[in-house]
Amino acid sequence: MDDQNIPDPDLLFSSEDEKTFGSESELPSLPLPDLNHTLQRYLESVKPHVTDEEYRQTEFIAQQFASGVGKELHKKLEEKAHSERNWLEKWWEEKGYLELGIPLAPFMNLIGIGPYYNHYWTPKPGTQLERAGMVLHYDTKFWQFIRRETLKVEVDNKGRKLCMNQFRRAFSTCRIPGVFRDQLISYLKTESEGPTPLHAVVLYKGRFFCFDVVDQNEEPLRPPEIQRQLTLIKDRCEREPPGVGLGALTGETRKKWAEIRSRLCALHPENFHNLKKIETSIFTITLDDYEPKDNSELFTYSGGGTNSRDRWFDKCVNHIFYKNGMCACNCDHAPFDGMVMVTSTYYIDLNVRRSKGKWQGSMEIRDLPKPTELKFHVDNVIIEAVLAAEKFFLANASALSCTTFKYTRYGKKKLRKYKHHPDTHVQLALQYAYYKTHNKPAPVYETATTRRFYHSRTETLRSCTVEAVEFCKAMCDPKASVQEQKFAYTKAAHKHNKLMDEAKELKGCDRHLLGLATIAEELGIPKPLLFQDKSFTKSGGGGNFELSTSFIGYTSVFGGVAAMTNDGYGCFYHMEQNYIEMVVTTWRTSKIASSEKFAQIIQECLDDLDGLVLSDTPMTAKL
Repeated sequence: MDDQNIPDPDLLFSSEDEKTFGSESELPSLPLPDLNHTLQRYLESVKPHVTDEEYRQTEFIAQQFASGVGKELHKKLEEKAHSERNWLEKWWEEKGYLELGIPLAPFMNLIGIGPYYNHYWTPKPGTQLERAGMVLHYDTKFWQFIRRETLKVEVDNKGRKLCMNQFRRAFSTCRIPGVFRDQLISYLKTESEGPTPLHAVVLYKGRFFCFDVVDQNEEPLRPPEIQRQLTLIKDRCEREPPGVGLGALTGETRKKWAEIRSRLCALHPENFHNLKKIETSIFTITLDDYEPKDNSELFTYSGGGTNSRDRWFDKCVNHIFYKNGMCACNCDHAPFDGMVMVTSTYYIDLNVRRSKGKWQGSMEIRDLPKPTELKFHVDNVIIEAVLAAEKFFLANASALSCTTFKYTRYGKKKLRKYKHHPDTHVQLALQYAYYKTHNKPAPVYETATTRRFYHSRTETLRSCTVEAVEFCKAMCDPKASVQEQKFAYTKAAHKHNKLMDEAKELKGCDRHLLGLATIAEELGIPKPLLFQDKSFTKSGGGGNFELSTSFIGYTSVFGGVAAMTNDGYGCFYHMEQNYIEMVVTTWRTSKIASSEKFAQIIQECLDDLDGLVLSDTPMTAKL
């Protein structure tokens, strides 16, 4: 989109014709897949990763499951699906997030980097608070769309309405740590539902400050006004001693943080009040004195870094503004999927581009209440816990490696010209890159949205198929002809597209299998053999996908999460007309996975596919 022709983003994103959450009753309930279809798709996903003997054993186990305990468990699921509009919602939240117990950062949280560096906001000292003022102003306007229910209802490529429920938890939502299970609480209310929190909380130099980001009419403060409030906080912190840095505690294991939080609340009633202020805030804001030198470092530092004292990882949105004007966010993944962050960030980006990076409105700064400090009462146990949490977090965060790249040889435009689905093309390139690197296929997780159903989120597309492996083998075989490689590409792409269409209808296998495993657990039935079989883990089950991927869309925004396994990769990408941009995440504790090397190989594979399927020239030579 040309910056000269950007329409008013408010008109693109908001409308008073239909309430944001007014269509939920019209959405279809989440269907329960057919058991035989689920097991068929599961077996297909297992085949690339096991020997013939292992596959025959798994096939037998699946047959026994289908006619035995699986059949009975499926009947129980049918009863649940008959009485609930979404039989999976509670289980997915609990099993996928709230019961895991591991630190949110750097293992689980969403990381999004501000795309503004691509145009008007290149790194520049002295711009931190000015840019923060604009980002927070427009994010508060986006909050206002939800508060007033004017955010447009999204539709899929067939024009069907999508569930907007996740946007209810885009602001004023926090995960409360629990010894056995966390609790997710959203305090946001629409205007028709009643009063809602109006404040944000700022973390800087180990201290907490609070101020309202809207005026008495619930209109967002102007960027200069927000900048003024942040300046007051920063100036005060720079001339006074630092605080204890309780934010570091949110980087602990959930059990440890829950125990310390209970002690904190018991020490003094003001501590409980202050925690509530943080947890109910629209969002938290981190001012960071670090200066990332490039996008890879920005991504790595925003996902981990060394400054855990000024992060609140439990929040739905924690904005991070760096000293050189770069910005990012670190978000809890439990309340919503990445598309919520993408939508709000794209709205901000369009406004920044339309204004050429400078606020075009009134520069008047009204007489506003000054930010108030949230002062905590601590003892030596809490102080020691903070120091231990910092050390613990640093050990985890320093293991995260992120490499970003912008591939400019082609993008959506050229892929569409040659009638290839852009996402499918990148997926095959990723699998080709993995096979080329490790000489074997990887169990692959790709996110497929199921939002056309009531309160539904995602299904897993297990995109490593027999057809995809044959394509990878053909690309790595110097004896394979170009025609053979093209045929293998076309066959693999067709299978991927079919599986994606099915996954969007919840006809993959992972969510159904999760339901079957969970209802067995609730009924006190021993874990079925299907889930104990080695093939289950080898094919990615139980969070063992070596290649964790997601297509973020065709906007300027992108983000991602850490790799799912120690030796695996996280690959998250977006594209526009003429480029593909990706972040690759790995763990430095791995002896075989490198984000830098894999990013390079991915680009080489994209080059290979350019010559193979994006050329008008008949090809007879081998690649």
